[in-house]
Amino acid sequence: MATKDQFEDHCWRDVIPERDIRTYSPYARDTYVGSNPGLLVIDLYNLVYKGGSRMPHELESEHPNSCGIYAHDAIEPTQDLIASCRRLEVPIFYVTAQFSPHRVHSTKRRGIELEEHDCEIHDAFAPQPEDLVLRKERPSSFFGTPLIAHLNERKVDSLIVCGESTSGCVRASVLEGHMLGKHISVVEECVFDRSEIIHKINLFDMHHKYADVMKLEDVKNQLNRNHF
Repeated sequence: MATKDQFEDHCWRDVIPERDIRTYSPYARDTYVGSNPGLLVIDLYNLVYKGGSRMPHELESEHPNSCGIYAHDAIEPTQDLIASCRRLEVPIFYVTAQFSPHRVHSTKRRGIELEEHDCEIHDAFAPQPEDLVLRKERPSSFFGTPLIAHLNERKVDSLIVCGESTSGCVRASVLEGHMLGKHISVVEECVFDRSEIIHKINLFDMHHKYADVMKLEDVKNQLNRNHF
C-alpha cells in the first residue's frame, strides 16, 4: 500500500505546478489494490506498435495512431504485470477493437485505414485459454460489451488496469468502472499515450478523482502479500 505521503510520487511531478498539487491536496489518501481484483488489459493491439520505437510524430505519415516509443517502452513492464497476475490466478480480461467495415468509430479522427491484423492483440501479450477476450467499438471497455456481467459473476470487486491510450480508452474505462462501483488501480508504467504530457496530465486527473495510480512494484507487492 502506498501511503498518503507518497500520493504525488508519480510521473506528473515535472508538468503539474506545485500550486495545483496544493489545490488537489484534499484528494490525498492511501492507495491500494482491491480485495478481489481482475486485470483489465485495454487495446494492446498491433496498430499502436507499428513503426517501432520512434517518436509518434515521426511515424504519423506512415503509421497514424502508432504510439511508437511509448508503446514499446511499456511492453516489458506490462508483460511483467500480466505474468504476475497469471501466476497468482488473478482473472485477466482483454478488450480490443472490433474490426468490421461497419464498425462504429471510437473517436472523431479520420483517415486511418484499418486492417484486421491491426485490431488483434500484440503477440507480446497473447491471451491464454482461461482469459476472456472482448471486442468493443467505443472507448470504454464496458460500453456495448458484457464485461460488467463477467466481473460480477466472478465477484471481481476491483480492477488493475493496463493498456492504451491513457487519455482515451483507459480513461473512459476507468471512469465507467468507477461509476459501476469498482475500485480501480491504474499501473503507471503499463499505460501509455501518443503524447507524454497528455499521458501525465490524464494520470494526474484520474488519480485524484476516479482511480489509484500505482507503481508496478507496489501492485506486485500487494498482490503477493495478499496471496491471491
